Amino acid sequence: MLRIAMISYHTCPLAILGWKDTGGMNVYVRELTKHLGQLGIHVDVFTRSQDDHVPHISHDLGYGNRVVHIPAGPEIPLSKLELTKYIGEFSDRIQQFCHKKNLQYDLIHSHYWMSGICANKLQETWRIPYIQMFHTLILLKKQIAQNDQEREGDYRLNGELEVIKSADKIVASTPIEKSQLEYLYKADPTKIVVIPPGVDTAHFYPIPIDEAKEVIQVPENTCLILFVGRIEPLKGIDVLLRSIAYVRQNYRCLSCPLYLAIIGGDPGASEENPQGEMRRLKNLCDELGIGDVVVFLGKRSQDILPYYYSAAQVVVMPSHYESFGMVALEAMACGTPVVASQVGGLAYLIEDGITGFVVPNGDHIALGDKLARIINDHE
Repeated sequence: MLRIAMISYHTCPLAILGWKDTGGMNVYVRELTKHLGQLGIHVDVFTRSQDDHVPHISHDLGYGNRVVHIPAGPEIPLSKLELTKYIGEFSDRIQQFCHKKNLQYDLIHSHYWMSGICANKLQETWRIPYIQMFHTLILLKKQIAQNDQEREGDYRLNGELEVIKSADKIVASTPIEKSQLEYLYKADPTKIVVIPPGVDTAHFYPIPIDEAKEVIQVPENTCLILFVGRIEPLKGIDVLLRSIAYVRQNYRCLSCPLYLAIIGGDPGASEENPQGEMRRLKNLCDELGIGDVVVFLGKRSQDILPYYYSAAQVVVMPSHYESFGMVALEAMACGTPVVASQVGGLAYLIEDGITGFVVPNGDHIALGDKLARIINDHE
């Protein structure tokens, strides 16, 4: 039996989506682990323990595969900069766990750059190859960063360069990401293979819109516009809010009443906590006079998301940067068109005019025009 050590240092695949540092990567690691299990491949996912009340070993992914929460530093959520201090401890404790359980692996698969640093340390001892997937790249994020936290420091760039050099193979989600790795990071093109992420069509599939609306308790004559993702400036939600205000002002003959549902984050957040972006967006709703048509729903489970996707007339991804965009793939699998910024993986995923529209990044007027077009054209 092939045995894989999956490294997801900074975020757990079992975490609830929509919170800080949880999103498409969590879904990717979780679903990949499940499907490898179905193929008879054993996977142990190693992630840093962030809560001492959560069991350190979980079998929630089935097929004998485990999620192992490794204590490294305090068992609480930490900033990315703080997390870098405990990568060595994390690697050492993985080795201690494996020695105690008498475990050996054939391959390491690491996700995000910090996991790659850990994989490199494990490889030095285990003498097995490791495959890296970055999910996001700092040189791309820096181009559109709006604050110091998003820019991060040279420590991340240096870490990414180290991982690019040491990994045996690098998985890119799109040809665009492959080109970015080669051009911006001078990565060896023979190391890089493009494998687009997939979507589970046994879970994400079209549900009749009236049935979907009944489940999530949305009036049948209402037009639902949907955003799903983390609540952070990078996601461009403020652009979406401005587009809604533009639509209301300039398209008074819409075919049905509309409202915008935002899934992600904590609706009760204040300025003082890490979800201060939520409060900023709510204030913007008030300034734009659209508070009556925007609802912040907070986190939602994967089980309920197909109902939201199917109930929506359109799903919007106004991100300033997306390496891939799993939400777009999930929405399209449910038969729902997507309007998205023409950035990164989104430009690759969406067939403009066929499965949705792509619009210039940050252009709320172009976004609003496409939303109105979809709302008024039921076909």
